[in-house]
Amino acid sequence: MNICVYGAASKSIDAKFTDAGYDLGLKLAKRGHGLVFGGGNGGMMGAVARGAHDGGAHIIGIAPSFFNIDGVLYPHSDEVIYTETMRQRKQKMEDMSGAFIVTPGGIGTFEEFFEILTLKQLARTDKPLVVLNTAGYYDSMLMMMRHSIENNFLTASTMGLIFVADTPDEALDYIADYRSQEVDIKKLRNVE
Repeated sequence: MNICVYGAASKSIDAKFTDAGYDLGLKLAKRGHGLVFGGGNGGMMGAVARGAHDGGAHIIGIAPSFFNIDGVLYPHSDEVIYTETMRQRKQKMEDMSGAFIVTPGGIGTFEEFFEILTLKQLARTDKPLVVLNTAGYYDSMLMMMRHSIENNFLTASTMGLIFVADTPDEALDYIADYRSQEVDIKKLRNVE
C-alpha cells in the first residue's frame, strides 16, 4: 500500500529526528510499501524520502505548484503531482494513501494530523493513523489531548483512533495488523 508520511520541512532539525525519519522510509520500502509525502527535500520529508529511495520504494511527492522552486522539492520522486492549493494537496495525499504516519513537525504537520483525526472521528475515513513519537516529540500534544478529554472537549474514545509508536517498526507493525474499527459516531459523541 501507499503510506502517507507527514513531517517537517525544516533543515534545522536535530539528527535524532531525521535519522528516525530515514529509518522509517527505509523500513517502509523494505516492507513493500510506497511513499506518499509532501514532496519536500528538507527536514523530515527529505529524510523519509531518502530512506524510501534507498530501499527502492515508489515515491509520490505532492506539492502545491508554488513550491516548485530550486532546492525545495525532493529530486528523486518517481511521480510529482502539483496542486494549486495546500488544501488540494492534503486531499490528494489522503486519496492516494492507505495509511498515515505523522512524524515530528510544525504547524503544517499538526494541521494534517488533526484533519485526519477529525475525519476518523466523523467516520469519513477508517485508514490507520499513527503518531511516530520520536524522542517523545509529541508528548506535550498528547498531554493536551488528554487535558481536553478531562475537560469534556474530547471523548476518551478519540484517543483510540490513533496509535502512538516510539519506533518506525512499531508504526509499520500497527499498520500491517490494522483492522477496521467501524467507528460509531453516536458513541464518539456520547449520544444515546
